[in-house]
Amino acid sequence: MKCQPRNFAFQVVAGALVCVVLSHAQPSAVSPGGQNTSSALDTVSYNISLADPEQHLVEVQIFLPAGRAEHQLQLPVWNALYQVRDFSQYVNWVRAKNRAGRPLSIRKLDKSRWEVTAAQNGATVEYEIFVDSAGPFGAQLNPHHAFLNLAEILMYPADGRNALMTVRFDHVPDGWHVGTPLASSQDGRFHAENYDRLVDSPVEMGNFQESDFDEGGGHYRVIVDADTADYDMTKIVGRLHKITAAATSWMNDRPFDNYMFVYHFPHGPAGGGMEHAFSTALDVSAESLKEGSIPLEGVTAHEFFHLWNVKRIRPQTLEPVDYTKENYTRALWFSEGVTSSAEGTILLRAGLIDEPHYLAELAGQIAELQRRPAHLTQSAEESSLDSWLEGDAYYRRPQRSISYYNKGELLGVMLDLKVREVSQGRASLREVFEWMNQNYAKKGRFFADSDGVREAAEAVSHADLKDFFAKYVAGTEEIPWNDVFRGVGLRLVEGTTTTANAGFSASRNFDGPMKVEAVAAGSEAERAGLEVGDTILEIQGKPAGQDSRQPLARLNPGDTIQLKASRRHGERILSWKAGSRQEITFQLKDVDNLTTEQRARRAAWLKGEAQTAGAARP
Repeated sequence: MKCQPRNFAFQVVAGALVCVVLSHAQPSAVSPGGQNTSSALDTVSYNISLADPEQHLVEVQIFLPAGRAEHQLQLPVWNALYQVRDFSQYVNWVRAKNRAGRPLSIRKLDKSRWEVTAAQNGATVEYEIFVDSAGPFGAQLNPHHAFLNLAEILMYPADGRNALMTVRFDHVPDGWHVGTPLASSQDGRFHAENYDRLVDSPVEMGNFQESDFDEGGGHYRVIVDADTADYDMTKIVGRLHKITAAATSWMNDRPFDNYMFVYHFPHGPAGGGMEHAFSTALDVSAESLKEGSIPLEGVTAHEFFHLWNVKRIRPQTLEPVDYTKENYTRALWFSEGVTSSAEGTILLRAGLIDEPHYLAELAGQIAELQRRPAHLTQSAEESSLDSWLEGDAYYRRPQRSISYYNKGELLGVMLDLKVREVSQGRASLREVFEWMNQNYAKKGRFFADSDGVREAAEAVSHADLKDFFAKYVAGTEEIPWNDVFRGVGLRLVEGTTTTANAGFSASRNFDGPMKVEAVAAGSEAERAGLEVGDTILEIQGKPAGQDSRQPLARLNPGDTIQLKASRRHGERILSWKAGSRQEITFQLKDVDNLTTEQRARRAAWLKGEAQTAGAARP
């Protein structure tokens, strides 16, 4: 459910007091994970009141109609990120009352589930929950705005997850607008066909700026919550025209009439994007946007393509969503990583990057994989399964793990080139996606993880790809890069360069602080007093965030590194001279004696199209 285009970090919910009341009718069969096999409820209606932005207080009411005497209420333990975050840790209290206002018994069954009894004549259930986390993966209410991923604040009735859902927002501050992909009615309520669709529809409220445009028969709404001096709405909309046109034409599909982009450009640490079925929410820090260190076009293209890959072309192992525990899947290398492959194609087709830029980025991704010793011990499938460990600092070390984003993107390129090779140019990654869209998404089916991807690739290429998937998707064999790129006339040139050595490594988990993971023995960083476990507050005078590698990457050996760090005894400023180290580099260059056929295949590859006129179609 999360999205991390390459160098993005993520944010964890920590956040506003919410009082919720839920409405139920008849019981239904419920699976162990809380998925009802047939809804007993016609409608569940939430009233969410933004009662006190200063204190992050929200009040929500829903009435339980007469019917069943007992109801179980479940608050999801995860949402938006592949991490169990236990939103119930922020619940202050839960209570219930009948229609006459007299208290009813409500009992906690586990850390995130409650049961109300004696509700046969109707009841009201209320609770308070603290939510104040910025970013596309959280929920926040403050005097400036509200942004809500509703799964993080709304319990669902275990006997009514498939019921029609409605939500109304009350006590919205004067001057605030509401932005959400949910359909609305004249009474001010927003509607969803079930709980899953409700919580897959983010809500932005505030005095935001807005624009809209039409492209290829679709209508797009653009919402920006930021200082107007930090961005150019006309430029954003112009680039969105190109991205949406390139993506929908490449997929030969537009599975929506209306779509919404929500952008936040805060000052300080920020970053990431979260896909939804009919919208996306994206955060980029205002400083990064101004410097261009995190291109907005890339994360936008990535999130937009997710409306197909993940939201509609979806692995069976993620269905149904189990809000009570981890959903393990081996397919994130495809659902997330190959979305990054598609991102590159979309940007090329949109004219927002050129061939040299694309090849340089691709070579950089190869370098990132090869520099991680774990590429020889952890497969793309295993990285997908281990996504639930990403919040642990040790797991993120290069010797422990690879990224399913990184290797998945490379596997997408490799699969594209392999399909082109074995089909003599009649098929490509485009045909793989179109086949999956036609045979899975449009038929309401889900694909069988890596086997489902292989099925699609073999269907359009008419070739056996078992060896490819065994070696590089399920296995950890070294990738023969020159063999991979030979068909498009490229070779991988390895070299070394002398770079600055900071003497330490650090990382952050979403909106958690940046922590020092390792300090090189005998380094200048160690002599300056930096220690494992220190919290880094600033790097080179700027808040430590998802783009903190940028100022360090610009250093030369001998330059001064300055950190503001803290530990138990307080904050301190540390400075030292950067050392030097040899680092492996890669470039993709033309092979000697480039042939006409290689040129033709490369041109088709960079367009994202099959080479032969009579290309295989789904």
